[in-house]
Amino acid sequence: MLSFIGLGLFDGEDISLKGLKKIQAADHVFLEGYTSRLMGIKICEMENLYGKTVTVLGREDVEQHPDTILEYARDSNVAFLTGGDPMVSTTHADLRIRAAERSIPTEIVHGSSISSAVCGLSGLQNYRFGKSCSVPFPSKGWFPTAPLETILTNQSLNLHTLVYLDIQQERYMTVPQAIELIEEMAEKEHKDAPRIFVGIARAGSDTPHVAAGDAETLKEHDFGDPLHVLVIPAHLHPIEEEYLTTFAGL
Repeated sequence: MLSFIGLGLFDGEDISLKGLKKIQAADHVFLEGYTSRLMGIKICEMENLYGKTVTVLGREDVEQHPDTILEYARDSNVAFLTGGDPMVSTTHADLRIRAAERSIPTEIVHGSSISSAVCGLSGLQNYRFGKSCSVPFPSKGWFPTAPLETILTNQSLNLHTLVYLDIQQERYMTVPQAIELIEEMAEKEHKDAPRIFVGIARAGSDTPHVAAGDAETLKEHDFGDPLHVLVIPAHLHPIEEEYLTTFAGL
C-alpha cells in the first residue's frame, strides 16, 4: 500500500488524526522535500512525533528514480508525506499512476493546502482564481517570463493568480523579490506590470502575515520569515476589497 499523506501548512500539529495514524502504522516513511517545506517542525521532531525514521526525498528521487518507493509499497505499507495536500503537485499524481500500473494499491489522506488557505487569509474568492504559476530564481542565461504570461492571461479573464515562490535548499524567495522579478519580466516583454499585489507569509502558523498594496509599497514591506506566497488579484469584488482593506492594509 502506498499512502499519500498531506501534512498541512506549517508544523506537526497540522496533520489530521487519520494521517498521523497511517504514518504510525507504516513500515517505511518518505518525505518529499522539494515542493514545499513545513517551517515549524524539524525532521528529527517529525521522527519523534511519528515514532518512525523519515527519509527525505529530492525531486530526482521522486520523478526519475521512484523504484525504491514502489518496491517497498508492493509488499509493505509506505507513507509518502508532502507539505500541504499531496495531489496539488502533478509529480505526485504521476507517482500514483506508476503505482497503479504495477497494481500497487494507493490511498490519499488530504491535508490543508496553500491554495485554499490564501482565500481565507486574503478574502479573495476561490472560484475567481485562474491558472497558478511559479516564479523561479533566475540563473545565468536563464530568465523565464512564462509566469507573467499566466498572470496577464488571468487578468484578461478577470481572474486572480496564485504565484508560488521558489524554494532552493535553504534559499526561500520572498514577496519583494518575486515582485521585482515580475516587474523585470514585464519590462523585458514590454508589458504593463500588475498594479496590485497581495503577499502572504507563514500561512498556517500562529503568526501569519498578509499585506496588500502596489509594487513600491510591498517591495519595502517586511514580511518576516518564510514561507512566502504571492497573489495577483484581478478586479476586486467590493467584499474582497473591504476584506483586504480590513485585514491586509490595502
